[in-house]
Amino acid sequence: MRFQGLIYMVKRCGIISLIVFLQITTTAAQPLRVAVAANLQSAISALQADFKKKTGMAIEPIIGSSGKLVAQIKNGAPFDLFLSADMSFPETLYKEGFTTAQPVVYAYGNLIICSTQDIGFVNWQRVLLTPAVKKIAIANPDVAPYGAAAKEVLQKEDILSNIKSKLVFGESIAQTNTYITTAVVDVGFTTQALINDPANTTKLYWKAIDPKTYTPIRQGMVLLKRAERNATAIKFYRYLLTADAKQIFKKYGYRI
Repeated sequence: MRFQGLIYMVKRCGIISLIVFLQITTTAAQPLRVAVAANLQSAISALQADFKKKTGMAIEPIIGSSGKLVAQIKNGAPFDLFLSADMSFPETLYKEGFTTAQPVVYAYGNLIICSTQDIGFVNWQRVLLTPAVKKIAIANPDVAPYGAAAKEVLQKEDILSNIKSKLVFGESIAQTNTYITTAVVDVGFTTQALINDPANTTKLYWKAIDPKTYTPIRQGMVLLKRAERNATAIKFYRYLLTADAKQIFKKYGYRI
């Protein structure tokens, strides 16, 4: 009886070990899914290339507006990390128990006004009020932090009500950038990362918006609960806080 019990124990341990091995193998085989705010579309390509070069590990970025990505996470989307365009969205996820810890700032964003036309931005507030500017693009302020910053600036400059009929809203900053670069609009508010993106071949005229006129765009990231034992996710999370990653963020128009 004892011998049979011993055999049973060995078999049981073997099955458990096999299950654990299969779980680890399956996890390792799955790509690391990173939910990425649309303003990082160009930077994330450089970051993932540098990370893979250093570690051999690949990531799969899912690009979207911060608000929509949060909604997907809450509805069970299989993301491992979330890189937001602000701190409020990841803070919400933390408070609601979706993350392993509080969000940390990985970069600060810069808001700019730009156009394919040389319309002059010395006094951009006045330019926006002229009949020459018929359409002004901003990202949806409800789901895109850069859109919220643009709205805040227009309110502080006391011109929002006067140009409301000219506003064209992008679902994300990426769509807003498309409106600007394809001249669907006359002018738009976006991230400086567009100007620093090597993939952008459109000649743009632009001016940085005074950072004092909008709440600092503190871009935060969180490791999501489903990835708390995922070694690759933890490694990429830590990589984003390294000097090498910070240099890439700076190259693409962010402040560290």
